[in-house]
Amino acid sequence: MKKKAFLNMQLLDGSENMAPRQGYAVLTEDDKITAVAPKEELDIQDCEVYDLEGRYLMPGLINLHVHIPAGGKPQKKPVDAQKTVKFATSNVFTRKYLEHIYKTNVHTELLSGVTTMRCVGGVENYDTWIRELIRYGKVDGPRILAANMAISVPGGHMAGSFAYEAGTVEEAVRFVHDISVDEPDLIKLMITGGVLDATVKGEPGVLKMSPAIVKAVCAEAHKLGYHVAAHVESTEGLRVALENGVDTIEHGAAPTADIIRLFQKTGAVHVATISPALPYALFDPAISHVDEMSRFNGKVVFDGIIECAKQCLANGIPVGLGTDTGCPFVTHYDMWREVQYFHKCCGVSKAYALYTATKRNAEILGLGEVTGSIEAGKSADFIVTDDNPLVDLTVLRNLNMVVARGNVISDPKIKKIPEVEKELDKYVRSHLRDEAEEDESDSGAVV
Repeated sequence: MKKKAFLNMQLLDGSENMAPRQGYAVLTEDDKITAVAPKEELDIQDCEVYDLEGRYLMPGLINLHVHIPAGGKPQKKPVDAQKTVKFATSNVFTRKYLEHIYKTNVHTELLSGVTTMRCVGGVENYDTWIRELIRYGKVDGPRILAANMAISVPGGHMAGSFAYEAGTVEEAVRFVHDISVDEPDLIKLMITGGVLDATVKGEPGVLKMSPAIVKAVCAEAHKLGYHVAAHVESTEGLRVALENGVDTIEHGAAPTADIIRLFQKTGAVHVATISPALPYALFDPAISHVDEMSRFNGKVVFDGIIECAKQCLANGIPVGLGTDTGCPFVTHYDMWREVQYFHKCCGVSKAYALYTATKRNAEILGLGEVTGSIEAGKSADFIVTDDNPLVDLTVLRNLNMVVARGNVISDPKIKKIPEVEKELDKYVRSHLRDEAEEDESDSGAVV
């Protein structure tokens, strides 16, 4: 890769109070940003020049919660995940197709502007497999932090499909070591059930994993140098996770004052995932294809995730964003929707939502010195939009350019699912907080 110069832009650097800066240029060499400065201060003589014609350049999006094998296509009836995974890994031909799905889905994430993503539950060790292919330039995709299989319990969330079933503390600890063989980047726990696991109306996220297993897994994972992420969708699950060493709460639930104190004491992070709960909570059941109990429980989880994010923000607790891609109506190209939901449902400004999806998410991953903002010395990970995302976040859905580790993709095109586009677009404005009610200043601070 030769030196590149990106000129004639409006620069959004990824900082919390970012505002467009005119007259700047970004220089890159190989996979790094080498300079960010006014154009007249830079020597671009040996550079391949990209004239952005007044467009907006900002850091690439970072998605903290992805399941690569699933694509988000709506289902008319529940899918047996165990049976599906068993079939996908049953012979050499189905495994080749599974590899194709992995390669296709990570490429879609990249084309959508996601330049870094964290995978939190997949088939066998395919997450680290695709991570390495991307790392060595054999497949195009975002930088990946991979968990591979999660750890659940018999009857627990995703048990037997994207998660191992640990019946005892000893078995759970052994799974930590089994997973570590493929050198993942984190360990994932399934502490509570999910919306579709619930058997009682009003009780989603039932605690499934014992505190003893959570504590033992966290201790062993930390000893081996891994952070622990945990699927949690109830207040009781929050308490068990935070009391026993979990580092990131995935999804979340309405917190009590004691839960907020536990977040502060432990330094744990909340990773909000509004996207998967919204279809359950707000769609007509004729569209979402879920029964009344699941719709009711989906609304409980939807409200709980939003309340958890709001209270964490109000109390100085870090909040990150992920899509939970793979759930129905949650695709590999819709990180922009999660950013929009965060802005509308949690009452943060557009600038703060963009900061969260870029620099803040990078810091949560421990990659704050690597990516997440447009600064010299960081990875050349950025996206270009035709219009200003600080005015309208929906401009993120159609990008002019994606640059990942210095590689340029101009005019990226994505094959989208028409049904998903049609139904979700109804909720961008009309069923969420009205644009007129928002703070028009968009200064970048939490509103």
